[in-house]
Amino acid sequence: MSLRQHLAQLAACLQEPQKVARFQRLCGVEAPPNRSADRREDEKLEAPLAGDPRRRGRQSGATEVKPDGSGAPNGVRNGLAAELGPTSSQRAGSLRRNSLTGEEGELARLSNWPLYYLFCFGTELGNELFYIMFFPFWIWNLDPLVGRRLVIIWVLVMYLGQCTKDIIRWPRPSSPPVVKLEVFYNSEYSMPSTHAMSGTAIPIAMVLLTYGRWQYPPIYGLILIPCWCSLVCLSRIYMGMHSILDIIAGFLYTILILAVFYPFVDLIDNFNQTHKYAPLIIIGLHLSLGIFSFTLDTWSTSRGDTAEILGSGAGIACGSHVAYSVGLLLDPSLEILPFTRPPITVTLFGKAILRILIGMIFVLIVRDIMKKITIPLACKIFNIPCDDIRKARQHMEVELPYRYITYGMVGFSITFLVPYIFFFIGIS
Repeated sequence: MSLRQHLAQLAACLQEPQKVARFQRLCGVEAPPNRSADRREDEKLEAPLAGDPRRRGRQSGATEVKPDGSGAPNGVRNGLAAELGPTSSQRAGSLRRNSLTGEEGELARLSNWPLYYLFCFGTELGNELFYIMFFPFWIWNLDPLVGRRLVIIWVLVMYLGQCTKDIIRWPRPSSPPVVKLEVFYNSEYSMPSTHAMSGTAIPIAMVLLTYGRWQYPPIYGLILIPCWCSLVCLSRIYMGMHSILDIIAGFLYTILILAVFYPFVDLIDNFNQTHKYAPLIIIGLHLSLGIFSFTLDTWSTSRGDTAEILGSGAGIACGSHVAYSVGLLLDPSLEILPFTRPPITVTLFGKAILRILIGMIFVLIVRDIMKKITIPLACKIFNIPCDDIRKARQHMEVELPYRYITYGMVGFSITFLVPYIFFFIGIS
């Protein structure tokens, strides 16, 4: 047997949904005993819709499972929450409901609650709530330079990961045998895992960007990287969202991206801050990349996430340019490096808490206002009915400007508007 055949055999083995289900059982996750009967009933009800695998995210029933256990059409709801009566102490309800597709996670029998909460935390390290708190915390309280460059790396890694998904077009692990504890990203394709990519890129980039700039024992970085990466990666298998192959591919793909592009991060950040026409180039480039990604496939949550990522990156870059131009955010001189951790005082801690509270409230208000403005405006401009917001957002003409402009303003607020408020009230 040739090397190619051995690799193909290994890849097929690592992609088997049975291995995901086995890991879930090892961690104390089991499907309810009556799921099979419920699924057969759902398949009968949804049979007229099962013939079109391109109707991503719009079917509400379970999908036909092939004899080899693979290949549920992407975006089809792989598991319905069954009516099981009163929930016992060993069962958990759906972890997440996808407001865009109406999908819900399955009810499951859980016998290991510490692992359940640990992996819930791990999967949140790759979701919007974490990002919208993590990057501002770095920029407002720790080190703006490191925060900006983390964003550059995150945007690059996530964009390439999302586009690769829509090019390869591999489905999520089929259910059964997998128990879908989370379905928020179920309308996206599976290969590679962008959670695994983010969970690999962020800790590695944090260590690369801070080591030598800040004084700390290197053992901290050597502990942080494997713990963060393994927690995020294993959480995606636990949730039933990815096969082992998806996780390994996401990890290796990220290492390749970092090896190629990390040497240029310093150059990109300096360009964003200092070049005269940087905002125009940044906005044009990110918008072009967004349009390209929207042409790769039919609707899924991946398209909106990609526009959100690009908009955030463009907004943060443009905000840093304006802040640098007016002298609001100036990086410290290289002569005073490396930094040492300042002593934790009541004043330092109080200012940090104030910055987080004031900054996050302002950012959330900006996001809500922009959302309420951009969706109806885009619907009106492109003559798209906006009676059903969920359906309206599935049009590229609505979702791309809504996500791009809204999160562009969020990013701009993080690096310019909020720091200006801090400067004005004296807590910068």
